[in-house]
Amino acid sequence: MVSLPTDSCATSVVDADRVAAVRRVMPSDEAVQELAQVFGLLADPGRLRLLTALLEGGEMCVCDLAAATGQSMSAASHALRLLRMHRVVKVRRAGRMAYYRLADSHVRMLFDLAITHMRHGDGEAGGQGDG
Repeated sequence: MVSLPTDSCATSVVDADRVAAVRRVMPSDEAVQELAQVFGLLADPGRLRLLTALLEGGEMCVCDLAAATGQSMSAASHALRLLRMHRVVKVRRAGRMAYYRLADSHVRMLFDLAITHMRHGDGEAGGQGDG
C-alpha cells in the first residue's frame, strides 16, 4: 500500500465549481510575475532596512537613509532605484536632493502587517522568537 503525503487529497475528486470560481478571481500571469518580482525585492535585508526606515521616518533623503540603515550611499541609491522601478517607493526631487517615501498606503499596510506578523510570533511557543 502506498501512503500519501499529508498535504495531498485522499481521493482525486475535483470540485469543478469551486475550482472555476477560484480561477475567475486569480490574478493574471503578468500580475503574478510582477508580484513575485516585488516579493523578491523584499527578500533582501538591505532593502527591508530601507523600507523600515521609511516606515518609521517618513520621507527621507538618500544620505539619511544610508546613515540610518548602515549602508553606503551607493548601495542605498541602487536599492532605492530598484524599489522605485517596482512602485514600492516614490521619489521627490528638490534641487539636487532626492527624498524617498513609501509609494502608497498599500505598501505601508503590507509592510506594517508583515512586521506585526513577525512580532506576533515572538511570544508563541515554537515561534521564531523562542530560543
